[in-house]
Formats: sequence, structure tokens, C-alpha cells
Amino acid sequence: MAVKLLKTIPGIGEFFARLIDAEIDDPSRFRNPKKLAAYAGLVPSSYSSGGKTFHGKIIKQGNKWLRWAFVEAVAPAIASDAQLRAQYEHLKCRGVNKARVAIARKLLTIAFQILRDQRAYERRGENTMEGTSTISRLS
Repeated sequence: MAVKLLKTIPGIGEFFARLIDAEIDDPSRFRNPKKLAAYAGLVPSSYSSGGKTFHGKIIKQGNKWLRWAFVEAVAPAIASDAQLRAQYEHLKCRGVNKARVAIARKLLTIAFQILRDQRAYERRGENTMEGTSTISRLS
């Protein structure tokens, strides 16, 4: 059942869905998506020097298979989902790799919520009620 739900996420096919399901196992092990992102290694490293904190590249600790699966899923995800593509294009000015990691983390968060709630992924804007509420919030 979990594999079927994960396959509804853009960019996640049969292989990645099985890999993600096997590596995450039970999503209740993680309190929130941030904990899962740290487990997968999709968080920036940080260090302090002279009273200042600096954030660097993604950490090398973590589950390399989960990190690999979500980073690889970015290309097909942005090719098939207009909102993810728009977010990727917006973040690309900071660097292509940073944008890929940001979208990978977003996909990981979506996967966490799908596994936790046992609901299939629904693209935003498909529901007419959601589209009208967004318009009313903007005006």
C-alpha cells in the first residue's frame, strides 16, 4: 500500500517508491519532516567561528540511499509538475545544486506526509475549492 501511495508523488516511480518505503520503514519513528530530512542527510551543515554561524553544503551523515533517491527524483518531478518546476526555477538563482536539494527535501516532506496520513498525493489547484480560497486570500 505504501509503495502505491508513494508512486503518486511526481518523479517517484516503482523503484524509488520501493527504496523509500524500505529505507523509511515506519514514518512514526520521526517526529516531523525535519527529523526525517536530517536522517536522509538533506540538511545543510553548520559551523560557528567568531560568534557567527555559517551554513554549508549538505551533511555527509545520513542515509545515502534516501538522499540519492530524492535528489535523482528531482529531474522527473520538475518535468511533470508545474509548481515544482516554478519553485525550482525560482531557487536556481542561488545555484543549481541548492535548488535540486531544496526540491529533494520538498519531495521528502511530501513522502513523509503521505506515509503518515496514508493518503495519495494531490497536486495543488486540482481541487476547485482550494483554487478559489487561494484567489480570495490574495485579493
